[in-house]
Amino acid sequence: MQLIKSDINIDFLGKQKIGFAFSLILIIVCIGSLIMHKGPNYGIDFVGGTLVQVKFSQTVSVSDIRNGLADLGLKDTSVQNFGQPQDNEYLIRTTSSDTMGNNLADRISKGVEKATGIAPSIRRVEMVGPQVGEDLKKSALLAIFYSLLFITIYISGRFELKWMLSGVTAGALMTAVYFLSIFNVSMPFLIGAALVVTLAIFWTLKLKYAMGAIVALVHDVFITVGIFSLLNLDFSLPIIAALLTIIGYSLNDTIIVFDRIRENVKGVESKQALPGVFNKSINETLSRTILTSTTTLIVLLALFFLGGEIIHNFAFAMIIGVLIGTYSSVFIASPVVLAAHNKG
Repeated sequence: MQLIKSDINIDFLGKQKIGFAFSLILIIVCIGSLIMHKGPNYGIDFVGGTLVQVKFSQTVSVSDIRNGLADLGLKDTSVQNFGQPQDNEYLIRTTSSDTMGNNLADRISKGVEKATGIAPSIRRVEMVGPQVGEDLKKSALLAIFYSLLFITIYISGRFELKWMLSGVTAGALMTAVYFLSIFNVSMPFLIGAALVVTLAIFWTLKLKYAMGAIVALVHDVFITVGIFSLLNLDFSLPIIAALLTIIGYSLNDTIIVFDRIRENVKGVESKQALPGVFNKSINETLSRTILTSTTTLIVLLALFFLGGEIIHNFAFAMIIGVLIGTYSSVFIASPVVLAAHNKG
């Protein structure tokens, strides 16, 4: 199935400055939001504490729920609506993870009933200790970083036959990050520094396709996290799963473009001809890219609107990732590879 004519000739590389400017604006806004909010709005999974989802048979006041929880001695409690207003469902969060032991659900139910006059139905209870939450945060960051490095090994091996060089480089970076993490170095700072060093090494070693892929993937992940921060949405373990899925999806899209670029670049010696070759490659894969993204988005939109509140944020992260991933394959990954070709 071909949605776009095979002879289409859109000058994507001629618009790369517009693409870079758009990405730069998005990144600056995301950085500002992350600084202002002091990082993503981490859920119970990462900060520890207790989350309880309750449902009432009729409308109740949030302040009455808070009063009932205060009488129970829960610390730093927050209450917010969950789902549609007419559902009368609320999420109760507290930093206390062991205040009430095994009778947590019963104690909350009785305390809230006393304050509101209506017995709630306990739909969900999640309890995570602060140390467990910190360990999960560390593991999540390492999982994303390691997945990016393993991807660079595959890209370098497949497109440039530099399996050993990329493998040794990635292995050294993984080892360094792992040992530094043992000494309680700030994990976000450590991963950020490691990514900068990785890009510098790849540029020096002329791992063109690997560098294009990792720049695009970091771009996609960072913007997705930044948008979650902007909208103050919960950043939980399912979102980490979404980010790893986004990495895989975006990589698949990027590989399709890279594969055609590699075929078309063979035998081209003039650097002046490269932008035209890259444009031709992107245009030749445009129909497949749009068709894949569209069908994926249809499924994700169905999950977003019909999948319920539990999967809502996961589906939203995936929608952002598919859109940004498709865009970055054309306007971020390909121009980076072109720049690396011109350098070489």
